[in-house]
Amino acid sequence: MNYNIPGPMSKAVLSKGQRLTRGGNSYIAEVKAAEKAGYTEKPPQFINGKAEGSWIIDLDGNRFVDFHAGWASNPFGNANPEIIEAVTGALKRWGFSYEHPLQYDLAERLSDISPGKALTRVNFEISGTEAAEAAVSTALVYKERPLIIAFEDSFHGDSIGARSLSALTSERSKYFESWRGGVIHVPYPHTFDIPAGMNAEQYADYVIWYIEEFICKKVVSPDMIAGILLEPCMAEGGNWIPTDNFIAGIQRVAKKNDWVIIADEVLVGLGRTGTMWAVEHWNFVPDILVIGKNLSGGIEPIAAIAGKEEIMRDNEVHSGSTYAGSPAGCAAAIKTLEMYERDGIVERTAVLGRKVMDRLDKWPGEFSIVGEVRGLGLLLGASIIDSGTGKPDKELSMAVYHEALKRGAWIINDDEANIRLYPALNIDEDVLDKGLTAVEEALRVVEKDYRVNKHPEYPNFD
Repeated sequence: MNYNIPGPMSKAVLSKGQRLTRGGNSYIAEVKAAEKAGYTEKPPQFINGKAEGSWIIDLDGNRFVDFHAGWASNPFGNANPEIIEAVTGALKRWGFSYEHPLQYDLAERLSDISPGKALTRVNFEISGTEAAEAAVSTALVYKERPLIIAFEDSFHGDSIGARSLSALTSERSKYFESWRGGVIHVPYPHTFDIPAGMNAEQYADYVIWYIEEFICKKVVSPDMIAGILLEPCMAEGGNWIPTDNFIAGIQRVAKKNDWVIIADEVLVGLGRTGTMWAVEHWNFVPDILVIGKNLSGGIEPIAAIAGKEEIMRDNEVHSGSTYAGSPAGCAAAIKTLEMYERDGIVERTAVLGRKVMDRLDKWPGEFSIVGEVRGLGLLLGASIIDSGTGKPDKELSMAVYHEALKRGAWIINDDEANIRLYPALNIDEDVLDKGLTAVEEALRVVEKDYRVNKHPEYPNFD
């Protein structure tokens, strides 16, 4: 299989992007510059014609195994009929209105499945972005301290506030630098391409040292810091899985300084890593949990924070928005959690994730352009490298994305030297096998015959 995409129907839609999308006006000039430099091959793209389970069918009838899963928001695949039915029922009964009982039902359910059943208070938001901001706001008000620690390569959203909490790329934060005033960013201990010849455990120890010895003794008094905002597994930065000593060190430093630990589990929570919450791999209970994506069942937006009793029972922080905790969103979440329990989704994800990693663990030996693979449950990633230098390579990674797409697998590459895969948690094993085979074919092609292609994509809304 080798799709020639975009096909004519997808191309007809994509061609509208130049006049309709933000920044689309520069497309023609970018094309001319690329073609003048010799880059004439248009990259593969498509327009989604139908989403069904773990498949995307484009307008031209080409089928792709969906390793996006709504950017890890569709635990039961695309357009799950049970969740749609639940949402439709809620809309028919309540429409969009306030003071409905589903909020109370969902809050009880979230508290009951929270780590250690210790997070007894809940507040609803509309997206993971708002939930991350709400969690930080809650911590600042509770501690009556103005600062928060966050990490390199973290991503908590693209609003002004969440962008200030994030540190994915400097380009992404350009012109917003002055908004970071209350955020202290520290290194994240990646397990590949580690500086100064350290191993992963040493790098983790260094980061803890950096917080204790540099930040707390040279930069700011620790009693001015409210807490630490942490993705237990670093998702957007490349699906990084921390070492045990890093998590233990964060807990120790937070306890020593009376800091709140906020676990942003928007992407990695609700079964993605093979436990209900990623923090459960290290048997620790955060003070505040940020919840999103999978909570929606991939159908209706909803997010939440859950926190310990002493933090949220009397907290007068302001957060929320018009559509937060809507009847439809709560109905989607309740049905999703019911299906998790009924279908044993978390346990299935753990088992399937181990099978997948048995396969992915062979990639660094099979493909010279794969530097490292990472996986926990169905949180899957690989670092793509220049085989000559051994260094991460964004262009090669994008080439793997393009070649996988042409072979029928839609993976994630977001201007990074990694590829990421987020299968639906209920994906059929034969579909998963087809998708992984397509990715392996892409790796093989790029390894053997990589050609730089800097031709721009058609402008789109993603």
